[in-house]
Amino acid sequence: MNIVWTVLVPLLDKTPDPEDVKPGWLAFVVFLLLAAAVVFLAFSLRKHLGKVNFQEKNGSDGAADKPTQDAG
Repeated sequence: MNIVWTVLVPLLDKTPDPEDVKPGWLAFVVFLLLAAAVVFLAFSLRKHLGKVNFQEKNGSDGAADKPTQDAG
């Protein structure tokens, strides 16, 4: 069993060199595009929520729940 661990652990422990891992311009552009998408979605959500007609239901008197009826 020890032979398996001595063979497999070095194979699994391959970390990249620090020279190979560095942020580039492409990652920065992708980050900016994601940030712009979040801002766009936030404004769109605000616009759509402004169109919604919220009617509060008052549980104490129930007047908002019942439709009005004419006496005539």
